[in-house]
Amino acid sequence: MTQLSTVLPLSRRTLLGAGLAAALPLGAQAQAFPSRPVTLVVPFPAGGSVDLIARLYAEPLAKALGTSVVVDNRAGAGGSIASAQVARAKPDGYTLVVSSQSSHLANPLTQANVGYDPIKDFASIAQLARTPNVLVMNPAVPARTVKEFIAHVKANPGKLNYCSAGPGSMGQLNVELFKSTTQIDAVHVPYKGGGPMITALVANEVQFGLDNLGPFLPQIQAGKLRALAVAAPTRLAVLPDVPTLEELGYPLSNATSWIGLAAPAKTPPDVQAALYKAVRAVAEQPAMVEALQTRGMLAPEALSSAQFTAMMGERLAVYGDLVKRLGIRGE
Repeated sequence: MTQLSTVLPLSRRTLLGAGLAAALPLGAQAQAFPSRPVTLVVPFPAGGSVDLIARLYAEPLAKALGTSVVVDNRAGAGGSIASAQVARAKPDGYTLVVSSQSSHLANPLTQANVGYDPIKDFASIAQLARTPNVLVMNPAVPARTVKEFIAHVKANPGKLNYCSAGPGSMGQLNVELFKSTTQIDAVHVPYKGGGPMITALVANEVQFGLDNLGPFLPQIQAGKLRALAVAAPTRLAVLPDVPTLEELGYPLSNATSWIGLAAPAKTPPDVQAALYKAVRAVAEQPAMVEALQTRGMLAPEALSSAQFTAMMGERLAVYGDLVKRLGIRGE
């Protein structure tokens, strides 16, 4: 009798437990990712290129993942504040950052105490887009080729100004790398964002720049600015007569910028894999390729997370050396 009185209650508890588990809603049991909305944190104000890409991807990515995708703009410190917040977020795949060379290259190299390591504190999931850069100038500059431009600057050392969207921005790093390669001398004039920078270039307050093509493209097409070269794998359909910097013998300056998707570093591998699969499914859609091209951008490379991280490491090394040599500092 003792044995029966011991065994029967245990069996009953087991059966009751099994019945309770079966009765629980799915949300109370382990579920496959994703089971709730995913947030894409954009570390910049609405309207910029990073925000544009996030919003282009949000709806088709939601369909690919089978859940809602919310875009959350959290501007501040050139993208550093929100990037640091995502680095410290719960690593479950539901809080992601739309990364870029500003937040994950320029800022960590030029800002003091940025609050995160772009390699160690993130899992770089996949590229979302690539943005060609353009060597662009005011038409008053008497040069129609890069060779003529370099000769003109060398004949007028320190007399030409170049623009950027701020101290320590990629626009400054791009030009300083080009200056280092070509041995030209020009003065940096930083502005507070892309809009004022373009206005100043059109007004000839500054004479040239080397930055993302997208914001400059309408002014180039209107004849208000002149494009001498692009940083892209091949010539671009929107500027077919403009050579690449690699064609002209400047491969180091020919790298495109990138916009990507990153998660906190300890995000589980299966969650990272699900996000990568969804991103690639969207990136390969003809509608997405066309949407990027019409905005002066390129489809992303099909890089694995490891390849993406390796590429970032290579660029951090190149620009890191430049920043240290020149003592470049961000705001």
